[in-house]
Amino acid sequence: MATKKAAKKSTKKAASKKSSAKKSSSSRKYSPSAGKNVEREMKEMKQGKLKSGRSGKKVTSRKQAIAIGLSEARREGKKVPAKKS
Repeated sequence: MATKKAAKKSTKKAASKKSSAKKSSSSRKYSPSAGKNVEREMKEMKQGKLKSGRSGKKVTSRKQAIAIGLSEARREGKKVPAKKS
């Protein structure tokens, strides 16, 4: 009896996976020009020229360089999703 229940559960899981297929969106989230901003900031960081805003310390983190590039793109009004905060 326990094996029949286990078999039923596995078929239900397989059926639910098929219905929750991810839909692909046709529009892009980030504009190509926003990618250029991030690319520029990454190059600055690798050269050791990228500084953080208030403190003026050298940025060494890849994630921080990307965040700076995206925030500049937002400031310029390019298509970039809002900060998740």
